[in-house]
Amino acid sequence: MGVTKTYDEINAKIKEGKAVVVTAEEVIKIVQEKGLEKATEEIDVVTTATFGPMCSTGAFLNFGHADPPIRMSEILLNDVEAYGGLAAVDTYIGATAESKTQGALYGGAHVICDLIAGKEVELKAYSRGTDCYPRKEVKTYITKDSLNEAYLFNPRNSYQNYSAAINTSSKNLKTYMGTLLANKGNVNYCTSGALSPLFNDPTYRTIGVGTHIFLCGAEGYVAWQGTQFNSANERDENGIPYSPSGTLALIGDLKNMKSEYISPAVFDGYGVSMFVGVGIPIPILDIDMMKAVSIDNKDLFTNIIDYSVEKNDKPSLGLVSYEQLRSGSIELDGKSIKTAPITSMKKSREIANELKDWILKGSFVLQEPIKLFPQKSSLTGLEIREATKDEK
Repeated sequence: MGVTKTYDEINAKIKEGKAVVVTAEEVIKIVQEKGLEKATEEIDVVTTATFGPMCSTGAFLNFGHADPPIRMSEILLNDVEAYGGLAAVDTYIGATAESKTQGALYGGAHVICDLIAGKEVELKAYSRGTDCYPRKEVKTYITKDSLNEAYLFNPRNSYQNYSAAINTSSKNLKTYMGTLLANKGNVNYCTSGALSPLFNDPTYRTIGVGTHIFLCGAEGYVAWQGTQFNSANERDENGIPYSPSGTLALIGDLKNMKSEYISPAVFDGYGVSMFVGVGIPIPILDIDMMKAVSIDNKDLFTNIIDYSVEKNDKPSLGLVSYEQLRSGSIELDGKSIKTAPITSMKKSREIANELKDWILKGSFVLQEPIKLFPQKSSLTGLEIREATKDEK
């Protein structure tokens, strides 16, 4: 049957300062040297991480009430529109919202990072006025310390694989995957490979609702499966999908986040996005879990997708391993093509090691998921159609 461990047993070792913790890159060499069974006996936790751009990012904020009070229906933060369709002084600001005055040079991602950095942010809000909220306008300045609540919320993050991008057309393309040069001039990709969280838990045994995580330098949790969660995709013999699959919805305390683990981004010709630092611990419950976390980049594959095709079902030019992508170039149709990540491996490694230190110090324990993710969830597209008779 082999060695098995429970969350309680691992957490007890963490609190006693006796847990053995390594990163998902370090564990590969350990397994190669000692074998799966011995590594399972010795190692308690493996840390995973990623630091890449995710447009589906934002923050919930509560401003508190002015006197007299206002029900905010139009809200601007440093001239970036925030959502006014919540309660009187709650809002959600999305990372990709653009400034009314600066356009894509400054957006919601910048506002969020300015708050995390402790900077003052201008708040302008407007209302039609009601009997219980008579005020119609307010202009002031806020900081994270003046807010009642401020928490980052990612509806989607930490993709379980993501397709590499290429451009076969005769003109350069400016995309959320960066600039793709004409005539197969480059290939961009976006994952931390063997360090990426959901590559290390392909069947979602330990990552689920309630999982305790590192989020931008603060503690956070997995709130739900992420949007566009697609666990029904084709997978290899190790359970690894060949294309975008599982995703995570994440939540964490914005007030305690650190600027070095979250950053605004502006993609030329596309717009504003946000680099978000995520670290997730994987408990080594048994030998199967150890096998999952010890997979190497040479055994992780993704499709090379042609972004010049203007439809959802873009053609694949073939499979490529992350070892090949990370080498700096690949061979395709007899041509050597440069490759580049838009995920920062340097930052991903920093996060994996920071989370490792938290656990070793006993300040971070594991949380068993309170709900597991579905294994056969698939996506539907948006159908463009006319209303039926019953809907008119």
